[in-house]
Amino acid sequence: MVSRSYSNLLELASGESPSFGRMSRRIPRIMTVAGIISDLDDDPSESVCSDPSSSSVARDRIIIVANQLPIRVQKKQDSKGWNFSWDENSLLLQLKDGLGDDEIDVIYVGCLKEEIHPNEQDEVSQILLETYKCVPTFLPPDLFTRYYHGFCKQQLWPLFHYMLPLSAALGGRFNRSLWQAYVSVNKIFADRIMEVINPEDDFVWVHDYHLMVLPTFLRKRFNRVKLGFFLHSPFPSSEIYKTLPIREELLRALLNSDLIGFHTFDYARHFLSCCSRMLGLTYESKRGYIGLEYYGRTVSIKILPVGIHMGQLRSVLSLPETEAKVAELIKQFRDQGRVMLLGVDDMDIFKGITLKLLAMEQLLIQHPECQGKVVLVQIANPARGRGKDVKEVQAETYSTVKRINEAFGRPRYEPVVLIDEPLKFFERVAYYVVAECCLVTAVRDGMNLIPYEYIISRQGNERLDKVLGLEPSKPKKSMLVVSEFIGCSPSLSGAIRVNPWNIDAVADAMECALDMDESEKQLRHEKHYKYVSTHDVGYWARSFLQDLERTCKDHARRRCWGIGFGLSFRVVALDPNFRKLSMEHIVSAYKRNTTRAILLDYDGTLMPQNSIDKSPSSKSIEILNNLCRDSNNMVFIVSARSRKTLTEWFAPCEKLGIAAEHGYFLRLPQDVEWETCVPVSGCSWKQIAEPVMKLYTETTDGSTIEDKETALVWCYEDADPDFGSCQAKELLDHLESVLANDPVTVKRGQNLVEVKPQGVSKGLVAKRLLATMQERAMVPDFVLCIGDDRSDEDMFEVISSWVAGPSVAPRAEVFACTVGKKPSKAKYYLDDTVEIVRAWLVFQNKQFSYRVPACSIVLSL
Repeated sequence: MVSRSYSNLLELASGESPSFGRMSRRIPRIMTVAGIISDLDDDPSESVCSDPSSSSVARDRIIIVANQLPIRVQKKQDSKGWNFSWDENSLLLQLKDGLGDDEIDVIYVGCLKEEIHPNEQDEVSQILLETYKCVPTFLPPDLFTRYYHGFCKQQLWPLFHYMLPLSAALGGRFNRSLWQAYVSVNKIFADRIMEVINPEDDFVWVHDYHLMVLPTFLRKRFNRVKLGFFLHSPFPSSEIYKTLPIREELLRALLNSDLIGFHTFDYARHFLSCCSRMLGLTYESKRGYIGLEYYGRTVSIKILPVGIHMGQLRSVLSLPETEAKVAELIKQFRDQGRVMLLGVDDMDIFKGITLKLLAMEQLLIQHPECQGKVVLVQIANPARGRGKDVKEVQAETYSTVKRINEAFGRPRYEPVVLIDEPLKFFERVAYYVVAECCLVTAVRDGMNLIPYEYIISRQGNERLDKVLGLEPSKPKKSMLVVSEFIGCSPSLSGAIRVNPWNIDAVADAMECALDMDESEKQLRHEKHYKYVSTHDVGYWARSFLQDLERTCKDHARRRCWGIGFGLSFRVVALDPNFRKLSMEHIVSAYKRNTTRAILLDYDGTLMPQNSIDKSPSSKSIEILNNLCRDSNNMVFIVSARSRKTLTEWFAPCEKLGIAAEHGYFLRLPQDVEWETCVPVSGCSWKQIAEPVMKLYTETTDGSTIEDKETALVWCYEDADPDFGSCQAKELLDHLESVLANDPVTVKRGQNLVEVKPQGVSKGLVAKRLLATMQERAMVPDFVLCIGDDRSDEDMFEVISSWVAGPSVAPRAEVFACTVGKKPSKAKYYLDDTVEIVRAWLVFQNKQFSYRVPACSIVLSL
């Protein structure tokens, strides 16, 4: 049974489309009542498809979109109106400061942390826009609860942190109504953006998993929108992600971005693996940039962890309040002979607070000398979500702290100090300054900037050095114990990395951090400080925006069409000279000309790649025979298959020309004997290549070897796509090495690696066909060549280069056409093999009513 289309949920309500263009002074309300809103399922032809000539590469503004605005909201004491101020701890505000470019105008779009009454929303919008350049998105409380506390926090967030809802008690089971609320809120965000965006000039930067389908709504309205997305959470492995019922919808929505950013290569690799396994997409790295080809668009992948705001942290370190708090903590701990270990975490299930406490307990058991001396200060920030799991973590944390303190506590000594009330930022910084070691042992986390803040705080300044009793010239030191499963771990090579689930290993790491030589601590700190201070939030923001600008630089010159409905919407982007083959055009040319050359690839062109039975159907044989009966036609099948197979399959087509094994063997129409296009060479190299291929076949489940007369092919079509691709790369290198002195070429194709004689290509067949027709005084005035993979590019190149030569009539009409592959040396494309069959039927006057709408394109991946 086919699941119901998600496009339906995007048609549940409608509304007037907001006006487009530059920012207006007054922002009207979008929505003040709960509901599901969307007009995404309009006719694709209504997509904004602006003229390339009118596009501008000017970089006027950046629209930063996130779930929350970087604004603090407080009700006035008289309860009439609101007080607003910047939230200096918000990454979005730090991002703007980090750019440090007065020419960049930043506009924020997001929600406020307080509920605003509908009667006040117009006034609040006006104030925030004029004073802070913020565009608030107002959500009804019920919709916000279902969107944020429901779908985001109970379904996406646990799954992205590798938590599966294996039972109803664990929560997080997929709920369609919560998914609809999520889509609805993303649509509301899109509406707000549309009120301020100038689509030809502005860049849009969307942040985090709360708004993963927003790129689809924006791309639907503006095909050339310059759109970046950064995921601040982990991205799970494909085995975890594919359990999500709306997995493809989210992937396709993200792929409507131009640039997708991740903190680590692991997160990016998981995303690329999901695209490969679920959408059949492949990626490649060019000059250091990773890109996915998606319907003619290149979606770039950015891997760069976010940094901290150096200016803000240094200013806090210079505050008198910070100095006073540091002095207080020195008196409380160091003057009492205590050594402080510090943990700073949110109170949620993924931060590993309890595991850290158990490791502290193990440390005190294994090293009795630490009792009465080492103190773990655990700062537990309030959880961002809510639910039973948060209450369970709180209860377990309190009970564990109580048990440890009762077992190892002494008068005026508690081994664990739990601070579960919110601290001001300068207070937290003071703890960083005093702590000898910082412990971050989350079982799964996105970036986590706590280690970065700790390193900069330990560097301190001259005034803090005096408070600490340090000489200004003395090198600073710091120690970090970090989980392997947090985003900042790869960038902190001097930290002691641990598996937080291994309590003994964490306890050993804590002991190692305490006993390490001073010089080693100083070297590690120096290494970390150099990295963190140079890779701050400004570096991260500038690098992301530079890559976004680079990715979008070709937007203006490409032709774009919107296709698909609902969350399956995507944009096809084509080179101006690359266009779909019009049935009317080719049929007219076919009838208008009298001498025709037709070259057809087989697999992927006449026969779909995913077919189990690869032999031609009776309909295909009939079509080929009808074409061959016309004495004005010279028809050739050009295939990589063996001549034995092709002879058997096309025996009923007596007048059909056949080229086998990429053109090594050739049989002209009505001729019985096969000939070779290149000098015959021996196949002794097979004795070297075949054992190598067998080795890879044995170690790659689903792979096979095809032994042809002149070639060997290793195919991994039925193997795991990631492993098969990895093995193919290794096999390619291996074969090139062992066959370096043999007259053969090793090439990688679609799901295969092939070894064949040098000089053999399908381009030779095209040259031979055109030369033969010239010898027979049949100079063609109509040339049609259709293929689907890399090997066919040689044919496209030959017939395109021979247009002005003697082998083709002066005014010949030449059609080099690829099937579902872009980019290509061909100038035309057809969607799939079905359209090719339709073309032949039209040639034979069996179908005259077929029309191809200008923007109704369905590409085959």
